[in-house]
Amino acid sequence: MQIQEQPTQQADAIDLMINMGPQHPSTHGVFRLVIWVDGERIVRAEPHIGYLHRGSEKLSEGELYSQVITLFDRLDYVANLNGELAFCLAAEKLMALEVPERANLIRVILCELNRVASHMLFYGVYGLDVGAMTPVLYGFRERERIQALFESVTGARMMHNYIRIGGVKEDLPEDFGKRVSTLLDQLKRGVEECDELLSQNEMFLARTKGIGAISAEDALELGVTGPSLRASGVAEDVRTSDPYLIYDRFDFGVPVGTYGDCWDRYYVRVEEMRQSIGIIEQAMSQLEDGPIMANVRRILRPPKGEAYVRTESPRGDFGVFLVSDGSDKPYRVKVRAPSFATLQALQHMLRNAYVADSVVILGSIDIILGEVDR
Repeated sequence: MQIQEQPTQQADAIDLMINMGPQHPSTHGVFRLVIWVDGERIVRAEPHIGYLHRGSEKLSEGELYSQVITLFDRLDYVANLNGELAFCLAAEKLMALEVPERANLIRVILCELNRVASHMLFYGVYGLDVGAMTPVLYGFRERERIQALFESVTGARMMHNYIRIGGVKEDLPEDFGKRVSTLLDQLKRGVEECDELLSQNEMFLARTKGIGAISAEDALELGVTGPSLRASGVAEDVRTSDPYLIYDRFDFGVPVGTYGDCWDRYYVRVEEMRQSIGIIEQAMSQLEDGPIMANVRRILRPPKGEAYVRTESPRGDFGVFLVSDGSDKPYRVKVRAPSFATLQALQHMLRNAYVADSVVILGSIDIILGEVDR
């Protein structure tokens, strides 16, 4: 007897859509990520932004130049001083202002401390992303020490409004040198403790090594900058490639990764904290008495023209394009936000990754939605 095999019927596979956010706790703010999965693998990802849009660039057209600084405090709200600096540099370029030496050194010291504080926040919350609770306690301990110093200098913990067009708002407190010296000793120990706690942890390595990798070529094509680009092996840092302020006089390295995976993106930031501490020490050794403001009018009216300035924020290449019509308010303000550009690479990083790794990959690029949406 001959038995005939019946053809098997296979149901059409359907990709399942999963909606992460905007209320999802892992989305680092009001960010929505829609992913399509085939089993446990992500086949497509679609970031949705705009939930934090406040129209900051348009609002700048109705504010005096001195008032715009407060809007830049609220873009990258984890690196406020770096945002203030970028706008002030653009206005100073338009006006051909020469900023006093002491003011420039104060700016460098505070902006590098702000970089360390930002990376400490990343360190802590990234530990949470991969399932570790203790790192956030270590990271916030060091961050709080920096915030306390900022409060003594600027009067505010976060929204400082301290850097001014032509210099800084006020001189440093009398005990600033002693406090910074103590703080740097604490930060050095803190960075080492953070590194020892998490970097070589077996579970952490399993969750981050080889996950969400992106090549240098793809990262450059997608507009990635900052630590996320350097993690792919590209030694691009605006402080060295296009120096601003007085960064060309400091001796510091540019940490780079090898594979461009989540671990590299994490560890580049750990190394950057060490380099920032070295820059602060060099700047403190050069800090001398002197004026803190250039000779400028209270109501500024830059000449007609336009200027573009690039800076290296904790998240990457932060640029400001400023257009003046000669009045006391900017004609146009446009921001080149590094988190916005880096988000373009998220789809590439998530493709063919496991669903469980999506939060780890998203956390590794360290986006701030205030500068994404603006």
